[in-house]
Amino acid sequence: MSTSRLMLAVVLTSVVASSVVAQEWTRFRGPNGAGIAADANIPSAPTADDFNWKVKLPGIGHSSPTIWGNRVFLMSADPDTGLRYVQCLDAQTGETVWQKEFAAAPSHVHNKSSYASCSPAIDDVHVYVAWADDQHTELVALNHDGEPSWRVDLGPWVSQHGFGTSPMIYEDKVIISLMQLGDERKLRDRPIGNSRLIAFDRKTGERLWETKRDSDVAAYSVPCVYQMKDGKNVLIANSSAHGIAAHDPATGEQLWAEKVFNMRSVSSPVVAGELILGSSGSGGGGNTVSAVDPNGGQPKLAWRLSRQASYVPTPVTFGDQVFVWYDKGIVSCLDAKTGKVLGQKRIGGNYYGSPIRIGNRLFCISEEGVLMVVSADTSLEVLGETNLGEGSESTPSVSDGVMYLRTYSHLLSLGGK
Repeated sequence: MSTSRLMLAVVLTSVVASSVVAQEWTRFRGPNGAGIAADANIPSAPTADDFNWKVKLPGIGHSSPTIWGNRVFLMSADPDTGLRYVQCLDAQTGETVWQKEFAAAPSHVHNKSSYASCSPAIDDVHVYVAWADDQHTELVALNHDGEPSWRVDLGPWVSQHGFGTSPMIYEDKVIISLMQLGDERKLRDRPIGNSRLIAFDRKTGERLWETKRDSDVAAYSVPCVYQMKDGKNVLIANSSAHGIAAHDPATGEQLWAEKVFNMRSVSSPVVAGELILGSSGSGGGGNTVSAVDPNGGQPKLAWRLSRQASYVPTPVTFGDQVFVWYDKGIVSCLDAKTGKVLGQKRIGGNYYGSPIRIGNRLFCISEEGVLMVVSADTSLEVLGETNLGEGSESTPSVSDGVMYLRTYSHLLSLGGK
């Protein structure tokens, strides 16, 4: 590596490290969806005394909490009526600061999903939430006191498994990816879904751009931002229809797409050094994790993992290593540049949430409700197994040294003492 490239890498690493410390947990898997938090005083094998509080939530859901200052935001829903709840809790006590209810029609959802699978995005002005039924897809902005500022109806949602994507924020925009079903064999007399990537002015709700996308099978990836070698930021969105694709965040224009998927994309894209990771798969197998190199002219596939690859859980990185948490309870450590498997361990359980990394440890909650903690190195040592008392399909969140754990109907606060 040249001296100039080395210095650039050091600068970028410093920027990412400082942003992890400084930023709030503003979206699904935190800053840029990386799932990384600074090291914190969170025990690997917590006892009852290590939990700050546990509160009952209205309804059920898989929405992961987001945090701004001393407030925690998340969604739940009534599994029978479809009524959606948007809730704000005090981060220190778990007490409800406010709760808003929104009527929505019951609709088909996968038995592993819920009516509240969207994780909020949050900035200094609003919390942004989304949900859908067969006829309506709603994106709503509420201020930090719970008062609606703007709301848009984006039309019918067409999929086999229901709604589950989440908004993300970039500069002055809130962006949402709506990748819907386009397979006529599975539509059951419904029209092909209107797939598109849309950006709104986050303060006013004005539609800034809308980019038409092909419809294949519904995708649930939340976009992230990647910085090209020339310093330009691009928006990365994953789907089976387009693979790993880059868009101009100012206009929505597609800049390139590398079609590396042949199945549904549920996990979200992750930046791993100079590469971009994404996964695809199905409940019946055939999962792959693919790494794309977008530099050097034409984007190209750098490597692919085809055994014990994750379908739903999003990978997480640590330095020059990537950790892949397979849905059926096998964790792998890979060389980020080559995809070579450096370590692998079967830990058991089933997983529909994603792992996050805190310092040199990986945290993930199993469907059975067990918080698993594994060392972020080639040994993948199991450091702790804690039963949370209820199943979960959510991803942990961290802010100010405290972890927030969502089960189906409860929220728990852990550590930071």
